[in-house]
Amino acid sequence: MNELENGPILAKDLATHEVKTRPKAKNPVRICDTTFRDGHQSTLATRMRTGDMEWMAAEMDRCGFYSMEVWGGATFDVAHRFLGEDPWDRPRKLKKLMPSTPLQMLLRGQNLVAYRNYPDDVVDAFVDQAVEVGIDIFRVFDALNDERNHERAARAIKRCGKHYQGAICYSLTQPRMGGPIYNLEYYLKKALILREMGADSICVKDQAGLISPYDAFDLVKALKENLKIPVNLHTHYTTGQASMSVLKAIEAGVDIVDAALSPFALRSSEPAVEPLVVALYGTNRDTGLDIEQLLKCVQMLEQVAPKYRDFLDSSAMSVIDTGALLHQIPGGMTTNLVAQLRQLNALDKLSEVREETARIRAEFGYPPLVTPTSQIVGAQAVQNVLIGRYKLLSNEAREYLSGGYGKPPSAVAPDIQKSVLRDKVPITGRPADLLGPELEKAKEESKEFARNVQDVLTYVLFPTTGPRFLKYKYGIDRTIPDDWKPPRAPKTLEEVKKEDELIAQVKSGRLKGSERKPSRKKEKAKGNRPSM
Repeated sequence: MNELENGPILAKDLATHEVKTRPKAKNPVRICDTTFRDGHQSTLATRMRTGDMEWMAAEMDRCGFYSMEVWGGATFDVAHRFLGEDPWDRPRKLKKLMPSTPLQMLLRGQNLVAYRNYPDDVVDAFVDQAVEVGIDIFRVFDALNDERNHERAARAIKRCGKHYQGAICYSLTQPRMGGPIYNLEYYLKKALILREMGADSICVKDQAGLISPYDAFDLVKALKENLKIPVNLHTHYTTGQASMSVLKAIEAGVDIVDAALSPFALRSSEPAVEPLVVALYGTNRDTGLDIEQLLKCVQMLEQVAPKYRDFLDSSAMSVIDTGALLHQIPGGMTTNLVAQLRQLNALDKLSEVREETARIRAEFGYPPLVTPTSQIVGAQAVQNVLIGRYKLLSNEAREYLSGGYGKPPSAVAPDIQKSVLRDKVPITGRPADLLGPELEKAKEESKEFARNVQDVLTYVLFPTTGPRFLKYKYGIDRTIPDDWKPPRAPKTLEEVKKEDELIAQVKSGRLKGSERKPSRKKEKAKGNRPSM
């Protein structure tokens, strides 16, 4: 099957002045734009401020995207921890400014937008409040692809009448899709289970950019043949395969693909929207989007982007990590490993830590490396290399090995599990069934600084940094934390301008004391140097 066929007008016959008014394709690819969430999370450590989104929101609303991902993932954490913003305000404000575009969020199943499982009363309340602030589509995933961790969130989303998109984390145990775990049958089985749970659409969530073009074609083709609901491909550019994989998925009939505006695309982010739009001109999958409107938004984004340049990784010349084709560690996880090793003055151990990561992943039952499993496996790899194998185990690793995060895709190494659990029996049921309600207790604990249920949820999810923000918000403690200042927070455009002027002066030698006179030895060497 090849769905990429001629459209109502061939690309060779499409004159420049006809692009805006070109006829609509029969089966257009729909675009989920990730610029305001995963785009800057993947490239700029999630530092984009809500005010910069508001400034261009009306123009983004005119683009005609299927949806815009604006919330979830790390945005809740970073907004209150580093930007001094109320996380709940962002979707509320954007909903008013973008009434024509459905707003989407990424929900970590029973982990919500944090790093542990929460009881059902917290999950219910969070979904209710997310709907209240404007979220229309919930992309729900679980780091272990344990569908039981979708159950409560899915039920709450459906009760609110919103779109539940069941996401399957894409992972591998070998260079390409296949092998005993992550094969075509595995993904198809998971998709069918999520559909039976009420999923309105299915997302293949390739957080590490591992899906190869022909595997994308085969997987999407199988999903389309077996499902009667839309299929969405989310993949990252980390390994350099994303645009090729997206095109092959489109050929196979994928309904929706994720992409970001070019300033926040590529690298470890998603493919860029603009070239994809042009590539599909003249086909029956033409997106129908206006390239001029997209470029208008790109120019607006470029105007604010300098604020965030300090968060852009410039440690290598290459904008992709082809090493990930071999070690399969996502870009964000590598960044965390480098940061941990640098703090411990052990950066020379990076290659050993990568090798140990692969060993631990196998011993832990081959979990997909995505939040929070990527943090658990990565931290354990660092400890194993520096201290000795399993001499020290984090609380999160103990919880994982006890079944507290759910059922891994494959069995955990029995010797390691036994050494951790000793005589305890591992959890085999849905982990959240063992958790008692927390919301009422949290209301009592946070009554000094929480004024509503959204504040209470901020406290429940982030009991250390949440109260700090809420006390500032309500004037209880107006001390501005260092976390809210550069280098942890973005600079202003005025600060960036002054920095650029200073650099220009140093380079030109106009800054007092910056001009250096060459030594006599250097002058002599220069005189003997052959001309080029």
